[in-house]
Amino acid sequence: MNLVMLLEMAAETYPDRVAVKSGGESLTYAELQRASWAAAAKITASGCGYLGLIDISSVAVPVAIFAAAYAGVPYVPINYRLTAQEMEALLERIAPALLIIGAEYAKPLTLPAAVQPVLTADFLAACRAAPAAVMTADGEPGDVAIQLFTSGTTGKPKAALLRHENLMSYILGTVEFGSAAEEDAILVTVPPYHIAGISAVLSSTYACRRMVQMPNFEAREWLRLCREENVSNVFLVPTMLARVVEEVESGAAAALPALRAIAYGGGKMPLPVIEKALRLWPQADFTNAYGLTETSSTIALLGPDEHRAAAGSSDPAVRRRLGSVGRPLPAIEMEIRDDDGNVLGADQSGLIFVRGGQVAGEYHGSGSQLDAEGWFPTRDRGSLDAEGFLFLEGRDDDVIVRGGENISPGEIEDVLLEHPAVADVAVVAIADAQWGEAVAAAIVLKDKAGVTVSELQDWVKTRLRSSRVPAAINFQAELPYNETGKLLRRVVRQEFGK
Repeated sequence: MNLVMLLEMAAETYPDRVAVKSGGESLTYAELQRASWAAAAKITASGCGYLGLIDISSVAVPVAIFAAAYAGVPYVPINYRLTAQEMEALLERIAPALLIIGAEYAKPLTLPAAVQPVLTADFLAACRAAPAAVMTADGEPGDVAIQLFTSGTTGKPKAALLRHENLMSYILGTVEFGSAAEEDAILVTVPPYHIAGISAVLSSTYACRRMVQMPNFEAREWLRLCREENVSNVFLVPTMLARVVEEVESGAAAALPALRAIAYGGGKMPLPVIEKALRLWPQADFTNAYGLTETSSTIALLGPDEHRAAAGSSDPAVRRRLGSVGRPLPAIEMEIRDDDGNVLGADQSGLIFVRGGQVAGEYHGSGSQLDAEGWFPTRDRGSLDAEGFLFLEGRDDDVIVRGGENISPGEIEDVLLEHPAVADVAVVAIADAQWGEAVAAAIVLKDKAGVTVSELQDWVKTRLRSSRVPAAINFQAELPYNETGKLLRRVVRQEFGK
């Protein structure tokens, strides 16, 4: 199976349906297929081994994804927010490559000799103008379809490899072909270099849903586009949803009559934010998605019925599930293991391991990270309750080791977020002469709220063990997040002097 099958089925069934729209440009599914053929011919003629992209979201993104699949080369979108030096280093790693690049990103770059640049506007114009010969994809299911560089926050970025069979396993297992009505539209706000941006293109194409690309997220503009484009489906990272809720609370109109489904993921969702969103848009089905680049996107879901059941329950065990990421997908196996590899039982905290056809778990240069039985170590920590709901606690390297005791930042953050004055919180480790590491918390207070350090320490002490009480608390105007909503804990630690 090859990714082009998704486009071929959509173009054959709904050739005149709009596939993608951004700004003043749009492509139907038939036009998207023809543009992909034309682009694939250019890739093949270039003799390059990769198709790179450095630009914001546009109609060029789905063209590039499917053109690379037709041409049999990996598609490599690169983070345009990196420095010029960082982008140049990544481009060296994919040379020889054909690079689609936005004009503003091309100017500061010194490109490697084996990288052939084409401006995004010129790329699209050429693909529209060229007579497109019908193409077939001759590659194997095991060929690499997508290569994504990790953030590289703790070292040299790793190149995660996703093969056609991994991505197709995810799409065919989670999306019903042609399930979208002609009037349906999804507003895509995640950047093209993120796995969620790629899966949005693939899943929307297979569902035959119109994609509305939003190049740069802004809450008021997001609300406007939802209304103007009659958007039925959205995906947001938690910080984006929080900003939309704040915009509505500050006076913006909340009415989104066409909106039927709100999916979110990519970071921890504060409980107050999702509770407010459920009240603002009661007609919408909410879904929390948890996944990784290495797993071809989503591996666990908290679905609409589970959201409603948890939000409306008086049972603490059921209500708690609103803070979970739901249960593993049917095709995914999941285990929680201790540091020695032993499988743990319900409500026991440990390392999350997953297995399934969509799980790639592979990096260029270092090979597969799957064990002999096909299990992938996510390096996330969490627990499964008795009903199989997954509760995340953060990355394994975020764990605070105090006097030999492992402490999850997530459990302390959850307790602090229950305080009526706290809007956002990040818990990290700081150096401690006696215990090795101690707990520190960066706190963002709600507007016009006030609380003292000792009051927050007492709040934690009465609800958790004394070892969980923050030894240091800083009050901040906001916490550092990246553009996809992930908390930058390293920055928080630096602010505490570690």
